[in-house]
Amino acid sequence: MAEPPRGIAPEHRNAPPPEPAKDTRLSAAEIHDNILEPAERELVRPVWAVLLSALSSGLAIGFSFLAGGYVQLLVPDGLGQAAAAAVYPLGFIFVIMARSALFTENTLVPILPLLNRRDLRTLWRVFRLWGLLLLGNLVGAAIFAWALASTPMIDAVLAAPLAKVSMHATAGGFWLVAYQAIFAGWLIALLTWLLGSTRATGAQLALIWLATAPISAFHFRHSIAGSVEAFYRVAIHSASLGQMAGEFIVPAVLGNAVGGVIIVALLNYGQVAADRRG
Repeated sequence: MAEPPRGIAPEHRNAPPPEPAKDTRLSAAEIHDNILEPAERELVRPVWAVLLSALSSGLAIGFSFLAGGYVQLLVPDGLGQAAAAAVYPLGFIFVIMARSALFTENTLVPILPLLNRRDLRTLWRVFRLWGLLLLGNLVGAAIFAWALASTPMIDAVLAAPLAKVSMHATAGGFWLVAYQAIFAGWLIALLTWLLGSTRATGAQLALIWLATAPISAFHFRHSIAGSVEAFYRVAIHSASLGQMAGEFIVPAVLGNAVGGVIIVALLNYGQVAADRRG
């Protein structure tokens, strides 16, 4: 009779083989569920809570514009766009890590409860949330832009690079802005989905940078960050409010909504729904 292998404790000699390691990444369904619970709470938050959170976001997002103008002073002209892209995530980091409410993040979040229930009450709550977020975000963006242009908030040497950045960021006209805004909305809604996969602060910071730097690098249009630049142009009298509303703010909002709702929310929800039906 063969002896059992040496070096193995008797109680483990007939033990079953160990199970293979489970997947260390969350599934799409698990990410969906991580987003769904806070989304339900967001839909029923009090009006003033949403408005104040949105106002905070509109103010903080302005630091992306300010940082982009500042780095123009530090690099040669040929590197200005790349340098601006590198620092563009600053405002988004402030907003997202502080858990303030940004309209473009919420092209995904409240859509998930709507897709799960598909009733008029939830649809109304989605439109209510979007309206409050846009109002608060745009007011905050306008205040930040006015402070930059009309108060001694920054050194006068920054005025020229800020004007240059704002002209470049808001040019193009209705249809080009709307089209390029689709991709910015896609990236921000995708970022929201990705953030639902991790609680690690370092990973979240990396994801924010990776998802938002391309918006500036590839000249996509973000409705709220770009509105700071649009309102800055109004404050320095290089464009009228009507011009900026019609040529940038409105098309950017529409494009961001299309990119967030259709490309990310519907497709990502669709794969989860298909998996669960299967």
